[in-house]
Amino acid sequence: MPDLMPDAPHLASSSRRRRPRNGVRAVAAVGVVLAVAAGGSYAAGFGPFARGDDGPDPAAMKQARAFLADWAAGRLPSAAGRTTEPGKAQEVLQSFTAGLDIEKPKLTAADDDVKEGEDGTLGVPFTARMPVTGLGTWTYESELPLREQDGGWKVDWRLSLVHPRLSETEKFRLEREESAPPKVTDREGVSLVGAQYPSLSPLLGRLAGDAGGGGPRGAVELVDRASGETVRTEASFGKKPDPATADRPVRTTLDAGWQSAAEQALGEADGKNASLVALRVDNGEVLALANSPSSGFNRAASGTYAPGSTWKIVTSSALLLKDAVAPDDVVDCPKYLTVGKEFHNVETSEHPGATFRKDFTESCNTAFISLRGKLDDGELGKVARTYFGVGQEWHIGIPTYDGSVPVPKDETEKAASMIGQGRVQANPLIMASVTATAVSGEFHQPSVTAGNEDETRTEPLPDEVVSQLRGLMRATVTDGTARVLADLPGEIGAKTGTAEVSDDQDNNGWLVAHRGNVAVAVVVEEGVTGGGSAGPIVHSLLSAVPEDPS
Repeated sequence: MPDLMPDAPHLASSSRRRRPRNGVRAVAAVGVVLAVAAGGSYAAGFGPFARGDDGPDPAAMKQARAFLADWAAGRLPSAAGRTTEPGKAQEVLQSFTAGLDIEKPKLTAADDDVKEGEDGTLGVPFTARMPVTGLGTWTYESELPLREQDGGWKVDWRLSLVHPRLSETEKFRLEREESAPPKVTDREGVSLVGAQYPSLSPLLGRLAGDAGGGGPRGAVELVDRASGETVRTEASFGKKPDPATADRPVRTTLDAGWQSAAEQALGEADGKNASLVALRVDNGEVLALANSPSSGFNRAASGTYAPGSTWKIVTSSALLLKDAVAPDDVVDCPKYLTVGKEFHNVETSEHPGATFRKDFTESCNTAFISLRGKLDDGELGKVARTYFGVGQEWHIGIPTYDGSVPVPKDETEKAASMIGQGRVQANPLIMASVTATAVSGEFHQPSVTAGNEDETRTEPLPDEVVSQLRGLMRATVTDGTARVLADLPGEIGAKTGTAEVSDDQDNNGWLVAHRGNVAVAVVVEEGVTGGGSAGPIVHSLLSAVPEDPS
């Protein structure tokens, strides 16, 4: 077990008071007389608080903050050089941080609570937040003593400044305890392991830990230097497994077959960052969740993306709910439309005299933007929240970002929000759920595990609106921008999306689709177009799985 080994005694405190500053030496005698006359108050011009209410000497505080900054940044020789005993200080600081596996400490001085000692020292309280690798953060309070030495301020070295309980007789030791986490399975009890399902690797430990079993545990113990016996436990990390559930597998809603197909389908992303979610339409249970690359950030559930034209499902719902437009109404689709700035269609396409159905299937931005006056400023966000649950708090069993549709600040932003740009934010989990809601009429909070709290409150979409949305999405596959899916079996409906990111990056490509009881959403970062980048991924997935999950 690693432990802290410094045995150096702390420096004995000096009783020398701080020398008066040059500016007050000429009146020192007068100052003393005045102090006596005032009833023994501290003579003006003497000690660390030489300027009365102005606080401690700025040079002392600068030295204290510099010591803490050097320590936190791992510049231990520099930190030690700011003390009265550099050799001992460097040895102890190195032993403390390395022996307890501490990385990147955060040390914060409490400038407003500095104390003056009778021996002329200053005591600067500070808060130490010590991240112990793989376990958690150990937080405690300590104090830096400073005194004048050789014409400047130095940290008066002593073991107790590192931690109040560190002494010549007691030190710290890190104890680690590893325990095997419970097995995580899919909906049918098939074991899910990271080697077979790489996208799940970052999630499996979390799922097992949340279930109350396994994971790293440990403690920082204060021990007697001579005997090695534990005096007290200073900090504990991790949860002890519940004996009643420790051996019970954690069952998820995932489907091993769908998950495997999703992992393989992301190979179509050609090395670009991409993510995919597939979930059941009837209850929101997630069947597959995959990311490329598979390690690190879970883009699929926690990413924040402009959803681009896939958001036109929500915009169409808002318009259809108000009878503001019907699928056969003519809504012209010009190349350009200026609303504060110039908006255009992908590849500056145009469809003169197009119906709203044509605008949807060909993803005409200008047509949708031209209908912005049909909706109140906050109406799109209200529809997203009320019918699709977007922006409400979801509890699915893993961390998620649950979407945002702010009220637009001006007409330009309102125009952008009609086509899933501006400040509208979503991710594949949200857009798979949006698709499922659109084609079923009812929002179901997605889930990866059972028994999650559901605080969402939504209303069902009217049957007529659902029927119209399904028709629009089906036409997008048969006659529109999602033709890449037209050769697959089943009555597939879909919507493509192209989302602008910045002038320096290619557009993100999106595609959402539904078939039978499954809704799917895919985003490919810098994929340029939805049909061209996300389309092959969805095609690969739906080619490899049954038309409907069991």
